[in-house]
Amino acid sequence: MIYNTKTAEKTAELLLQINAIKLNPSNPFKWASGWNSPIYCDNRLTLSFPAIRNFIRDEFAKQITEIYGKPDVIAGVATGAIGIGILVAEELGLPFVYVRPEAKKHGRQNQVEGFLQKGQTVVVVEDLISTGNSSLMAVEALKEAGAHVKGMIAIFTYGFAVAEENFKNAGVELHTLSNYENLLNLAVSKNYISEKEQSTLQDWRTSPSTWEVK
Repeated sequence: MIYNTKTAEKTAELLLQINAIKLNPSNPFKWASGWNSPIYCDNRLTLSFPAIRNFIRDEFAKQITEIYGKPDVIAGVATGAIGIGILVAEELGLPFVYVRPEAKKHGRQNQVEGFLQKGQTVVVVEDLISTGNSSLMAVEALKEAGAHVKGMIAIFTYGFAVAEENFKNAGVELHTLSNYENLLNLAVSKNYISEKEQSTLQDWRTSPSTWEVK
């Protein structure tokens, strides 16, 4: 869910400017899942641009406070959201932890890294939402560690129906700075893509696992 439409438009524009999001309907990317995709998103690039990472940090901090209230801890999902999560925690003056995809096989065998006490409230920071599976696994790990997860906030979501269903079923509230609709509208208005290419990109999201270039 988008909390602020102006922020959504600004975030989309910044991601396009630095090629954190690339749109290429005629020559699609191949995802690790095997899906053909006319869009590729790497929000870790934002960390290399101080003004942009500070904008994202400030918007995250503002929206977390206004939507969820100030939590006890900020948690980042490894690895993409560790950097921005630390910046948000610093801005809010809060402790930070991060969640591995799975527990370590050695040492303390942690999945949640950092100091987290049972009963503490947590807001999870994520960089990108696709199906939501990995993000929700992080939420589950935090709950198993005894945390009370208030919700999640991410930079961008593709807005897949499966992701919405997954978050709904898990009972996890999700907000994002920007989303696919805002991205496409901004991309057309700023001449990153044509209206015909916008239609292709909209078709892809309807059935991303089977989509092919026409």
